[in-house]
Amino acid sequence: MGITQGLLATMVADSAPADRRGTAFGFFNLLSGLAMPVASVLAGLLWDYYGPAFTFIGGILFCLLTLVAIRFKGGRDWAGNSRL
Repeated sequence: MGITQGLLATMVADSAPADRRGTAFGFFNLLSGLAMPVASVLAGLLWDYYGPAFTFIGGILFCLLTLVAIRFKGGRDWAGNSRL
């Protein structure tokens, strides 16, 4: 998180309208907070059932899936402007 937190905060600030930045940060932190326990449970289940190697392979697969989703979404900000 130490590596990515500044980048994520910059992405939120850049993509949110100036008058909605506080709401954007709140929503981002809400979703991050909800996703963290889900990711932890999923990682624990992968570790228990398939071993540590598959847990890291699962992380790689989720990252690749995210990159594909971002590519097909087109990288648009809140106002619908293209970011790519």
